[in-house]
Amino acid sequence: MQLDPLSGWCHGIAHCHSPNFNARPEGEVVSLLVIHNISLPPGQFGTGKVQEFFRNCLDPNEHPYFADICAMTVSAHFLIERDGSVFQFVSCNDRAWHAGVSRFDGRENCNDFSIGIELEGTDCDPYSDEQYAALEELTRQLLHAYPGITPERIRGHCDIAPERKTDPGEAFDWGRYLAAVSHHKESQ
Repeated sequence: MQLDPLSGWCHGIAHCHSPNFNARPEGEVVSLLVIHNISLPPGQFGTGKVQEFFRNCLDPNEHPYFADICAMTVSAHFLIERDGSVFQFVSCNDRAWHAGVSRFDGRENCNDFSIGIELEGTDCDPYSDEQYAALEELTRQLLHAYPGITPERIRGHCDIAPERKTDPGEAFDWGRYLAAVSHHKESQ
C-alpha cells in the first residue's frame, strides 16, 4: 500500500467510497489517529456489512440490529478486516464521520483533525496477526504523510469519547502496536 498525500488515497488497497464525509475546517492539520473496532452484525466477521453501513446501504430487514443503525450516517477513513484486507472509504484529507462527540488534548470535535481506522472486531476478541501487520503498515504511511500524528497522538475511541465508547477494547494489544510504531518513528 502507498498513501498519496496529495489525494489522501492509498494505492494498493480497496476503495469503497462513502458519502459520509465533508471538508475539514480550512487550514486544519491532521494530528490525531483514532483506532476503533466494529463488526456487523455484532460479533460476526467477514460479512461485508461494515462496507454497506459506511455507504448507507444496510438493509434494515436483514438483521434486527440493522434496523437500529441503518439511518445513521457514519464512516471511517479505513477498515482492516480479520484477514488483513484494507478498505478505504474517505480521503485522509477529508473529514470522515467516525469520532462523534469527542475531545482530545483540550479540543472538541476530533473528526476535524483526525483519521479513523476501524478494526473488524470486538472489545474482547483478540485481533489477528494479519490485522496488526496491516495496521502497522498503514500507520507507517500515515506518520510519513501527516507529521502532526505522533505515537503520543494515536488513541482509541475510548480515549476521546470515554463516556460513550470502549473500543478498540481490552483485546487490543497497545504495547505490541505502539512498539512497532515507535520503532518506525525512531528509524526515520
